[in-house]
Amino acid sequence: MAVKGILEAIARFIEKEHILSCKEDLICYSSDATYHNAMPDVVVIPEEKREIIQVLRFANSERIPVTPRGAGTGLSGGALPVRGGIVLATTRLNRIIDIDESNLYAVVEPGVITASLHSEVEQRGLFYPPDPSSLRVCTIGGNLGHSAGGPRGLKYGITRNYVMGLEVVLPQGKIINTGARTVKSVSGYDLTRLMTGSEGTLGVITKALLRLIPKPEASMTFMAFFDSISLAADAVVGIIKKGILPTSLEFMDGTTIKAIIQYKSIELPEDADAALLIEVDGFESEVKRQAALLMDVLHGSGARGIHSAKDKTEMEDMWNARRMALPALSRIRPSTILEDATVPRHQVPIMVRAIQGLSIKYDIPIGIFGHAGDGNLHPTILTDVHDKDEMEKVDKVIEEIFEIALSLGGTLTGEHGIGVSKARFLKKEIGEEGIRLMRAIRNIFDPNGIMNPGKIC
Repeated sequence: MAVKGILEAIARFIEKEHILSCKEDLICYSSDATYHNAMPDVVVIPEEKREIIQVLRFANSERIPVTPRGAGTGLSGGALPVRGGIVLATTRLNRIIDIDESNLYAVVEPGVITASLHSEVEQRGLFYPPDPSSLRVCTIGGNLGHSAGGPRGLKYGITRNYVMGLEVVLPQGKIINTGARTVKSVSGYDLTRLMTGSEGTLGVITKALLRLIPKPEASMTFMAFFDSISLAADAVVGIIKKGILPTSLEFMDGTTIKAIIQYKSIELPEDADAALLIEVDGFESEVKRQAALLMDVLHGSGARGIHSAKDKTEMEDMWNARRMALPALSRIRPSTILEDATVPRHQVPIMVRAIQGLSIKYDIPIGIFGHAGDGNLHPTILTDVHDKDEMEKVDKVIEEIFEIALSLGGTLTGEHGIGVSKARFLKKEIGEEGIRLMRAIRNIFDPNGIMNPGKIC
């Protein structure tokens, strides 16, 4: 159908100011945090579930692709309209409907900003642990679509561990409700888990029932530096073996440390080959006990320059240094490609050394940071996407990173999702039969193939 026809049809049930079709507006919805681009024909920004139902019914009847989108902070191209059609932005569905303090859950719409939910529940002494790095701008819908993780994943898990139920509009405009408001529910297939992480390929989430936990009483934050990556890796293993389960256990390599220093003139040891940022939380007495054990492990692992945050300001300073990793690295070259290959924790040093070897082999700078505690590393390739010859080398680097991760018992993605950027590699992880089964499941939900085509499989 021509764009004019799409606009006329959608205007029957959505106000015209929330339908975008001029080029300048469409460009804003043609990219995410990757270097990929794809232009939609139309952008629709509904405010109510009934509008989403009508958009999907129309699109399904006309075989028009629909790409659900949150804030566009994704790192796998999952929200890009690679086949054109309609981008369905859920940012106006942004209500926190209910926070149940007795039963420990929140009911929210997909456009709620993650940090806003954190703030609301913490005012009530509660805690929603998932904390993707983009939490100040990303939305719950996007988090659900990719089952987002973050630094607290080591102790608390990722988004799917906090989803009790969902309301989803299927491509035909029908509604399903999954899960329950009870602590336990094993009724039938786990459709909640299937939808969480499906990247908008099975339907559009319009409401989420999210599990909350009591807010930890206290926390302590530490930063330690090492003369080698091996020493830092030994410390990671030693911390876990000691029975300490940190809230966060973050890693930065020497390249990243130097970039941060140059970016903000922060006082970090420029000659350090690695750094760990560690946070523990819980009851105050337990935090103090963990902190004492942690200091023993760090000293025994050869750490130097161990700093313990004395107050909230110092804690924020430490975390700000870690959060600066990506913007600091991104200043070195015109383009930045951030990956998230993930390996078993004990394989982290092997993976880091392998990535450093690829950097030398292909003469392309790569900074490495990430969540060492759960093996989720972010190799950050510094390049220029307009340099065709260099991008051919970058493609080889990415392919080898994934091959190495899989050979070490790892996975293609720990938190960014498959999207469009990793779809060609998925068969290497789950095999031909796995791809066939996933496509069959997708076809049951979406027989006309309108939902986020070109993604995952």
